[in-house]
Amino acid sequence: MDMQLKDRIVLITGGSLGIGLSVAKEFLAHGSKVVVCGRNTDTLDSAVEEVASEYPDGDFSVVQCDVTKMHELESMVAYVDEKHGGLDILINNAGTGSEEKSMTAPDERWYYYWDLHVMAAVRLTRLCVPLMKKRKGEGVILQTSSICATQPLGYEPIYNTTKAALTMYTKCLAEELIPDNIRVNTIAPGLVLTPDWHKTAGILSKEKGITPQQFFDEIAEDMAPINRFASPEEIAKAFIFLCSPVASYVVGTNFHIDGGALRTIN
Repeated sequence: MDMQLKDRIVLITGGSLGIGLSVAKEFLAHGSKVVVCGRNTDTLDSAVEEVASEYPDGDFSVVQCDVTKMHELESMVAYVDEKHGGLDILINNAGTGSEEKSMTAPDERWYYYWDLHVMAAVRLTRLCVPLMKKRKGEGVILQTSSICATQPLGYEPIYNTTKAALTMYTKCLAEELIPDNIRVNTIAPGLVLTPDWHKTAGILSKEKGITPQQFFDEIAEDMAPINRFASPEEIAKAFIFLCSPVASYVVGTNFHIDGGALRTIN
């Protein structure tokens, strides 16, 4: 199927590894022009090398940007506008898990994750919508939320709360931007083999005296009826569909991609 994404201009936050990088590669495979951002120069350099080896003719560029800082967001959007003359698709993907207790987590920790998961999306939307209007085609904003926004994990109340807020923000934004021909949706992954999970497995498997793979198997068996983690590449396919004009009637929806892990009807 032709996903009609050739020459579409795409900005992906948190795009130097994990789900974000896999999404970037999928867009490149469909002929899109992709800009990704990340905080770490090493992972950005690694992403450039990896993409160059797989898509040597791809239009791919990177920007170092901490999405919790407004002035860095402004610089990044200015770069996209100068390089491409507008924007078609914004993927608000930057984020990471948390680990704390509600009664002991300091305000500063709450504020940081609020900026990372919610306000970065709010601010980038304000900055990017004018660039989408300039292109005069269909714009798309897709947020990476989490199954935890609906079915929370007990050890990360801040992550659960901020992802739930991002999901609600998306629902509100979707209706507001319909007159501007911009579609807004959310993807809520379940268990995905991201660098965060590999790091966690490395630590907790040692504590349990098992291998990282045994740790993954235990988690998957406990949480996902499909009995395995997803690969970032599997999740990326859903991003491509939702950002494509073939999904033109999909607006304001939260898609759970979780191997059956969600235990409720949603």
